[in-house]
Amino acid sequence: MHLAWERLADRVQRCRLPFCDVTVGLAWGPAGVLLVDTGTTLVEAAMIDADVRRIAGRPVTHVVLTHGHFDHVLGSSMFTEADVFSAPGVVDQMSASEWLRADALAHGADATEVDRAIAALRPPRSAAHESVIDLGDRAVTAAHLGRGHTASDLVVTVPGDRVVVFTGDLVEESGDPAIDSDSDVAAWPVTLDRVLAAGGLDAAYVPGHGSVVDAAFVQWQRDWLRARTPLDSASADSCGEGAETHGNHRHRH
Repeated sequence: MHLAWERLADRVQRCRLPFCDVTVGLAWGPAGVLLVDTGTTLVEAAMIDADVRRIAGRPVTHVVLTHGHFDHVLGSSMFTEADVFSAPGVVDQMSASEWLRADALAHGADATEVDRAIAALRPPRSAAHESVIDLGDRAVTAAHLGRGHTASDLVVTVPGDRVVVFTGDLVEESGDPAIDSDSDVAAWPVTLDRVLAAGGLDAAYVPGHGSVVDAAFVQWQRDWLRARTPLDSASADSCGEGAETHGNHRHRH
């Protein structure tokens, strides 16, 4: 079984996993193959791995985890030969297996598959607020541009004929931004200004969930967040009532 991959630019693609509508990004060059986020289970990760070998012609060499929520990190142990990058705070989150498990099950993940993924989970070897990944003919940047969805979000900027920015859940298209106890709504709009500065007006912005968007959408979501009151922010959760769904699973991460 193959996943459906969408071409974004020269040697830059992404797929949307059926569970939670999670984006997985892919970029490659002569010196390496980069994956952005890894899904929830080893079953998903195995499909991603097989597709990457088919599309890029070789296995994943680098993985960037945009933040520490289960649907982005639990598949990472499939890529045993890859160098895994994250912000420092994600290392602590990935060590909190009970929290990851409870969160995954609360969102409808299969308990057996979650337990398999957690048992194999390894913390990232490269934890930093900014990393440059050399793919041979271009350098991809993974940078913490500020607090927002979590305290440890990374934004991945891929240069090329069209700049592609993988935003993680700092941007969501298929529902309102997911705000939870680790979010910083006051800082989030400023972080999105930095995201826009990194990509520019003509970039493709790839949310953690949903369709690819442009700079105008990121600006609109920035303004939506700026208008949130502290009370709204404390109570908002895109997995709550009124959240949009994909495949019967509410978006949160």
